[in-house]
Amino acid sequence: MSDNERFIHPLVSRYASDEMAAVWSPGRKHRTWRRLWVALAEAEQALGLPISDEQIAELKAHVENIDFDRAAAYERQLRHDVMAHVHAYGDQCPKARGIIHLGATSCYVTDNTDLILIRDSLRLVRDRTVRVVARLADFARAHRDLPCLGFTHLQPAQPTTVGKRAALWCYDLCLALEELEHRLQSLRFRGVKGTTGTQASFLSLFGGDDEKVRRLDRLVAEKMGFAECYAVTGQTYPRSVDAYLLGTLAGMAAACHKFGNDIRLLQSRRELEEPFAERQVGSSAMAYKRNPMRAERLCALARYVMNLASNASDTAATQWLERTLDDSANRRMTLPEAFLAIDAVLRLYGDVAGGLVVYPRVIRRNLEEELPFMATEEILMAAVRAGGDRQELHERIRRHSLAAARRVKEEGGPNDLLARLKADPGFANVPFEELIDVQRFVGRAPQQVDEFLEHVVQPILDRYADVLKDGIEDHVTL
Repeated sequence: MSDNERFIHPLVSRYASDEMAAVWSPGRKHRTWRRLWVALAEAEQALGLPISDEQIAELKAHVENIDFDRAAAYERQLRHDVMAHVHAYGDQCPKARGIIHLGATSCYVTDNTDLILIRDSLRLVRDRTVRVVARLADFARAHRDLPCLGFTHLQPAQPTTVGKRAALWCYDLCLALEELEHRLQSLRFRGVKGTTGTQASFLSLFGGDDEKVRRLDRLVAEKMGFAECYAVTGQTYPRSVDAYLLGTLAGMAAACHKFGNDIRLLQSRRELEEPFAERQVGSSAMAYKRNPMRAERLCALARYVMNLASNASDTAATQWLERTLDDSANRRMTLPEAFLAIDAVLRLYGDVAGGLVVYPRVIRRNLEEELPFMATEEILMAAVRAGGDRQELHERIRRHSLAAARRVKEEGGPNDLLARLKADPGFANVPFEELIDVQRFVGRAPQQVDEFLEHVVQPILDRYADVLKDGIEDHVTL
């Protein structure tokens, strides 16, 4: 069948990067299986088992050149993927056939490989997150003191700045990065544990030598780049690890979704816009439209990651005793899809954050429409200081505010509250122009941006300077 006649996963064909797709490819997985078989043989030889240098050399010579057709033929006969690849490897390595997978159970290669792929994926996600943080930091710095209308309950509230709002987006990602770093640092190896985690087969191989079995576990882990193994396992590593992992990715997805939603809201107000290509079509019917399709796609994929988290928790909760196989088919999808999807989300995030278009005049106009209402407390206090009666002046402001609001809502007119107050004799001595200076209402927002960039973001950028030195990847094309 041609690719056009069968389902091709859009996470691979449209959204995720080639780097992440390669991590979860059959080639990477099965080459890692073979690397694990080589490491096991080397460690067993080093600890005294009768395995020759010639056998290990033969295994190493065929790590890369996997005969997938032969393995598939074996799997159709054996109905067991690991044994199919053991046989296919053995056909290529006749001298080493008898020592491939010696003492191991299937989870030796499947689970340890998953942990290696998870580690590689976490590093890709970490690096991509750092790049997005760098872009948001640049944006926040550039707009640190550009006043804009703030919102609570999606209703106009005290002004903030565009840069402060971007700092909020950035901080969400910084917190998500902390969690991700913890997952990466705490990730361990399953190791060499046997069929139910008791290491009985290896104890038998080494004639009951307990210390050699412990050393085998440590040695193979070190060969695969892990400092520690999980302390105890059944046949599998604890599936709660997957639940915690996907929970971390879901938290990152939620932070990204928040950004995407905010961009969609602000684009509807024409204050900000995501990048829009020269020949991009916003709508098949409405030619004038500039839809926030990248932010919308970001939210769609982020929501997908968020929903995968419960799947991993269900799998962890329903493992029976030392293991049950109903986790296998499920994890073949949830683990790669979670990483492919968050990779796609972060690619979109970086693309949007690096190309945001700001419209200061629209932002100013939207702010000025609401500013008179927000300035009333300052105006009231100034009028009282000038000798007025606080309760009487409060009542005048209330009546003028209601009248101005009616004009805006019922007549569609501009907000004329300031004009009404200026015409009221009770406010004759109020310095209106000074009091409605918008910079009076943003508080420490610009300084908060500076402090955040210095104390939170810069240490991250310094820590990952090598990730940033080659610049940030090109824009997403789809």
